Amino acid sequence: MSGNIDKLAPPHAGSTAYINARIIDPTAGTEYRGAVLISDGKIADFGPNLFASGAPYGIQSVDCRGHHLAPGLVDTRVHTGEPGEEHKETLGSAGAAAAVGGITSLVLLPDNEPPFDDASLIEFVARRARQIKLVNMYAYGALTVGLEGRELAEMGLLAEAGAVAFTDADHAVGNAQVLRRALYYAKAFDALIVHLPQEPTLSGGNMTSGEMATRLGLSGNPPLAEVMMVERDIRLAEMTGGRLHLTKISTAESVSVIAAAKARGLRITCDTAAPYFALNDLAVGDYRTFGKLVPPLRAEKDRVAIVEGLKNGTIDAIVSDHRPQDHDSKRVPFAQAEPGGVGLETLLPISLELVHNGHLGLPRLFQLLSSAPASLFGLPAGKPA
Repeated sequence: MSGNIDKLAPPHAGSTAYINARIIDPTAGTEYRGAVLISDGKIADFGPNLFASGAPYGIQSVDCRGHHLAPGLVDTRVHTGEPGEEHKETLGSAGAAAAVGGITSLVLLPDNEPPFDDASLIEFVARRARQIKLVNMYAYGALTVGLEGRELAEMGLLAEAGAVAFTDADHAVGNAQVLRRALYYAKAFDALIVHLPQEPTLSGGNMTSGEMATRLGLSGNPPLAEVMMVERDIRLAEMTGGRLHLTKISTAESVSVIAAAKARGLRITCDTAAPYFALNDLAVGDYRTFGKLVPPLRAEKDRVAIVEGLKNGTIDAIVSDHRPQDHDSKRVPFAQAEPGGVGLETLLPISLELVHNGHLGLPRLFQLLSSAPASLFGLPAGKPA
């Protein structure tokens, strides 16, 4: 967009020009020095030549002094305690944490008490988001009733209520027939099915299988538990033609399988969470429960493969997988600890390590954090204007 300021004359009292900024445009994959005009709380114009000779009279000007401006982050995997476990977190505190972390849009997982398998729960989230007014909040609808993996939820009604996609959160659907039906049904209204690929009978261990698990005496969750489900889910998506998004990819072999499926033109997308490119299983160390996640932190070769998948486009997005726990859930023996941890405030700084270490440029990073997830979920976010 060029600097056509005349269309805004006379300037609104609430207009602000951010000049001398490094603008990151993830949709175009570019980074350049320029300016941004905000009018009535919205981006009205931006570009390299905007306000090249200074902002017009009547517009407040902010000199960014070469600092970066980028679209807000879009986090599509967030769990909060509201409703049901408000002692862990409320939607208000989650919104505040998201805003601090640069996240302006987030999608809430449905595994609350009660789960989001009823339209009234989707409407509740929308109502609370309007009250809080900190960030944009959207909600998943449950894929199955009670997240039990047996009976499909009323996806059509949930979509009408505002659900942006469907998932059973960290509950993998072990029954292939149920997931096949879900993909068929969702295809009728082009809905996105988001699935965590973890084979239920293999994935109950406390950390990834390997030398560290053996040394610590902890039960293992083999990488095969993920790869088997990735392969199964891709075949089901190919059979049905449905839109499938695989979430929290953590293994090298999964990255290879997904890359091959994409090369065949299948409607497959995927994401990973920040811990899987930042840490490996050594982070568990002496039973450090902050490192207990679902899926578990993997070996170093898997971490390296995740980074490569982010670089080459196999992995489409990065999520925080924000799942706060209280002290009682973490200050227990490792095997008894609840998985998960906070991620809204740390998503951007952890992800920036990919830039600092030379793996990604800023435009590509913000594609993964902003424009790509917004596009996948059909959200009005993730782009400069």
